[in-house]
Parts: sequence; C-alpha cells; structure tokens
Amino acid sequence: MKKYNLVIIGAGPAGLSAAYEAYKAGERNILIIERDMHLGGILNQCIHNGFGLHRFKEELSGPEYAQRFIEMLKETNVEVKSDSMVLHITKNKEIHYMNSKEGYQVIHAKAIILAMGCRERTRGAISIPGDRGSGVFTAGAAQKYCNMDGYLVGKRVVILGSGDIGLIMARRMTLEGAKVLAVVELMPYSNGLTRNVVQCLEDFNIPLYLSHTVIDVIGHARVEKVIVAKVDENRKPILGTEMEFDCDTLLLSVGLIPENELSKEAGVLLDNRTNGPIVYENMETSIPGVFACGNVLHVHDLADNASIEAGRAGIAAYNYITKGNDESGPCIDLKNGEDVSYTVPQKLRINNVEDSLNIFFRVRRVMKDKYLYAESGGKVLAKVKKLHLAPGEMESIRIPKEKLMDVVDSIIVRVGD
Repeated sequence: MKKYNLVIIGAGPAGLSAAYEAYKAGERNILIIERDMHLGGILNQCIHNGFGLHRFKEELSGPEYAQRFIEMLKETNVEVKSDSMVLHITKNKEIHYMNSKEGYQVIHAKAIILAMGCRERTRGAISIPGDRGSGVFTAGAAQKYCNMDGYLVGKRVVILGSGDIGLIMARRMTLEGAKVLAVVELMPYSNGLTRNVVQCLEDFNIPLYLSHTVIDVIGHARVEKVIVAKVDENRKPILGTEMEFDCDTLLLSVGLIPENELSKEAGVLLDNRTNGPIVYENMETSIPGVFACGNVLHVHDLADNASIEAGRAGIAAYNYITKGNDESGPCIDLKNGEDVSYTVPQKLRINNVEDSLNIFFRVRRVMKDKYLYAESGGKVLAKVKKLHLAPGEMESIRIPKEKLMDVVDSIIVRVGD
C-alpha cells in the first residue's frame, strides 16, 4: 500500500490553499485527489470578479483566482490526481479511490484534509409543489451551463432564493439577454452579500420580493408560469397574496449542503448546526490527524475566507505530522449565545493556540449598531462594534491568547448592545 504524509481531498480554493500552505510549512509528501478533470472546483464557473481582495490584495475572477493557486503549486512537488473519485475513508486514515488509469486504489495517510466543498439544495430537498416540466435548475447548474458550456437555460426567469449564486445569476442572465422577472426570498432579509444585492439586482432594476415563496409551478413539457405568494411570520403562504409570473425557467438558490458523506463514513463527528465536522482550534476533527476546511466545514460567503481558513488547516496538518498536538491543557467548548447560529471552531485546546483564536460565526437575523461579545464565566474576552449584521455575511471575533489563559469554562459568542 502506497503511503503519503498528507492527502487532501478536493482541489477547490480550500484544497489548493491547504496544499500550498502545508508545503510552505515544510511538508514534501503531499497528494491532492480531485474528482473533476480540472483543478479549481466551483471557481472555474464563477467568471465574475470579486475574488482575491483579501488573499491576493487584488480583484480577480474565479478562474483567475484558481489559476493563482495552480501556478503556485507548480513551484512545488505536490502530487495531483485529477478525475479521481474518493469512495471511502477509514478511521485509520486509509483512502480508497478510483480513476480510469489506475483503477481501484487504496493508500494510507498520516494526515488527511477534507476539502470536498458543498452542493446545492434541489427542488426535491425543499418540496416545491407543482408540475414537473423542464426548466427548473439550481442556480449553480445554470451558472455552469451558461459560463462553461455556452447554453442559455431560459429567456424569462424567476429565481427562488437570494443566495449569492442566485443573485449573481440574476445579473448574468440579464447580461446574456434573458429577462429576470423577480428574485423571490422566503426570509424577510436577503441571504446574499449586500454588495451582490446592489450590483446584481438594484443596478439592473430586478425586483426582490422578501417574505415570499413559490407555491406552484405550472407547465408539463416546460415551465410556463410560477405562482408566488407572501408568507407570514411562520413562513406559511398567505391566501389572497398570490402573484403569477409567465416564465420558462425557475432557478433555485435555496442553500448549500456541505459534502460530508465521506466524513460520516470515517466516523467524523458532525455539527447539526453547520452540517459540517466539529473541529478544534486548528481545524482538526474528532479523528486525530483528520482536518476539515472550506465549505465542507461550514458554508462561506467568500472564497478568500475559505482559502485563508484552509491555509491554517494545511499548517496544522504539517504540525500534526511532525510533532503531534499539545493536549496537556484544558479543552474548552465554544457555544453560540444570543442571536448567533453557530461557531467555528466548536472546541478549543488552549495550549495549541499560538497568538490568538479567531472564531467564525453567523447571526440569526439582520441587526444594526450592535456589539459582538466573546465571554467566559461572565468575563468579556473580546468585544467588537458592528454597524450592520446579517445572516448572509460571516462574522468573526478574535481573542488574544493571554485572554484565553484564564478560561476554565465554555466560551460563549453572542450579540448584544
């Protein structure tokens, strides 16, 4: 059985960044396994700009962003197996994969980084009623058809959900000559970045219907119309508020699901709040030597954040391979408090923190002029003023290590005045 020090599963922004940072740290025996023919993952179909501002300090398109990492990896000896599907991961870090050249293979790793990304929720996942004609796509599938395959999926379009891919596709379809009739959002706020609401909807006069949903799809061979209704505070349609849109296409941008089937099979403990692994401060999962990062861990709104987080996982994996983890100190739970939906990491081994602990989280609702708090035992460890908070935008709070040394209880992240 062939052995590697570090195997990374997935070659999107997280996997590529993890490999590069592990190599920079000193690891020279790294393998990336990618199921697609090309490296870059979802970046390859994201031809809009807005990538790289944090990671590279300049604005890039998705393919340009991916190419930066690909070029960086060319300067290393990182081995890559593309067009290869990982089938199983075991608790003792055996990886089963297959491809057309090698057939079925089993390898062993000292450390594994999970970077499989996420997938879109489909019509079946949210149980939209109505006819089953063609013309219903996830926004990401429509993006691939349009940007990579050269197909315009429709001419008169309604988009359900205001996630970032849906907002970006509203603009993209408009630029390609389609008419986007409406973006419909179940929640009373947009689930996308504010900048995407402005640049993709407001700049093109595309209406956004908040607290609305699709209650019927009509059309047998092809979608002919969709019925939209307003919803109450319990997200139930309100009779008498129906609107009818004559369209041939319905795009769904209704959330992303981390791809953790492999994680589950390996026995990695998952967090039902994020649908991703429970991790420690260094991105290590419940299985020693198995790390997670990027959208497989929790859904990011910026590829930059995913790649920066993955870089930390790459360095942590190298440290694990060379010297293991320091588990001599206390292990602290991180919990979400008022108006916070989750935290990443979920657990903290204080002796493994170098300078500070950066906690990522999302809030439950739109708020203005609030403070973010990290507290333990009634003591404030960190406090940050925020003018605007929204569920669609990830937040973070940083705690210096000296503040952590006295922590004996759990750390709670909350929003307050």
